[in-house]
Amino acid sequence: MQRTQFEADHEAYRETVREFLAREIEPNYERWEQERLISRSAWLAAGKFGILGLGISEEFGGAGVTDFRFRQVVFEEVARAGTTSFGTGINTQDDIVVPYIANLGTVEQKARWLPGMAAGEVIGAIAMTEPGAGSDLQGIRTTAVRDGDEWVINGQKTFITNGIHADVVIVVCRTDPEAGSKGFSLIVVERDTPGFTRGRKLHKAGLAGQDTAELVFEDVRVPAENLLGTEGAGFIHLMENLPLERISIAVSAITSARAAYEWTKNYVFERKAFGKPIGDLQNTRFALAEMRTEIEVTESHIDRSILALNAGELTAVDASMSKWWATELQKRVIDRCVQLHGGYGYMMEYPIGRAYVDSRIQTIYGGTTEIMKEIIGRDIAAEFR
Repeated sequence: MQRTQFEADHEAYRETVREFLAREIEPNYERWEQERLISRSAWLAAGKFGILGLGISEEFGGAGVTDFRFRQVVFEEVARAGTTSFGTGINTQDDIVVPYIANLGTVEQKARWLPGMAAGEVIGAIAMTEPGAGSDLQGIRTTAVRDGDEWVINGQKTFITNGIHADVVIVVCRTDPEAGSKGFSLIVVERDTPGFTRGRKLHKAGLAGQDTAELVFEDVRVPAENLLGTEGAGFIHLMENLPLERISIAVSAITSARAAYEWTKNYVFERKAFGKPIGDLQNTRFALAEMRTEIEVTESHIDRSILALNAGELTAVDASMSKWWATELQKRVIDRCVQLHGGYGYMMEYPIGRAYVDSRIQTIYGGTTEIMKEIIGRDIAAEFR
């Protein structure tokens, strides 16, 4: 079926994204992967090309675009180019950090942080996960204690995307130990604040160039006005933003699966075995048929979910369904694509090899597949109560 998701403006923007990736990212990507860190120059270039800050209002230096289909174009082109480590960093900024500040921040907070984010001069991160608290956010132990006109923060965070480069970190803190889920708040910590240090730059199985770090907070004092949103409503704020975060991961997953399928389709009709292209073997044709069907069916669901997001109708349950299904499909498709590449599929010089190691995290971060199913299952059970 003809896909109808995009209009002329989206396709025009696609050309801009392709030019940006070809000029600024692809020539440097292999070096950044080896160095295990995407250069800050990539962020500055992304700002100049209008790749960052699409959702930031024009008042604060962004494009003021609320149509997530433009972000979907970025996902598709990043996947096609095989530059996932770069894409993951900007996804965290534009789909997680920026919405928190744009939706919860005061005018002063927006003016302080958003223009730099749109320009690629300021890199943002959100610090939720701790050594002892992952999907169970109520296990967070990092504390923030009010002391006059300041918050004093103590704790550790781990697996923080953009952690090394981050100039602005939204830290999920426990501000009232006795208040349960109403005892969490979001507090912004800026680079070079005394007591705020970076731990290890973590060496991951995949996404080599993507910046992931441990963060340490030891008696970190920040102004009281760095509170983001309402004190004690941190958990609610997190829940409100999770649908966007999870549909973002789902889009990343389906675009990656589509790219892997396209690389593999081309490869199997170029590679010969037993005197003919391996794409002419029945097993290969069946595999391609199954993958194409699963991808197109899932793609249709994701497209529909994005339209629901644009309309303000995407629920946490909807996003959870999209997230777990698309990421599990991504793993399944890429694994089959590696198999069809044979030994070359296991070589990191081939994009499919890199996609194989990059994809494994997708069913874990942003809420594991098991957590997604629990959210959906609870919603089903609630129908009978």
